[in-house]
Amino acid sequence: MITLTKLKGDTITINAIYIERIESFPDTTITLTNQKKMFVKESEEEVKEMVREFYKQIGLYQLQREVGEKGNES
Repeated sequence: MITLTKLKGDTITINAIYIERIESFPDTTITLTNQKKMFVKESEEEVKEMVREFYKQIGLYQLQREVGEKGNES
């Protein structure tokens, strides 16, 4: 889970696995897998780093790297 700050200052904790897309319009916009959009104060890079750290904590980051490396061997 990662904790982000909404534009009005409230915090929200979301499961990073459900993030489909992160964009900067100028506000950072997060689109979840259910197509719900959230606008947060953190930059796109900050959110991506939080997601990377979350994946490392739950053991998915190394798995993603290993699977990606095997997929690039052809």
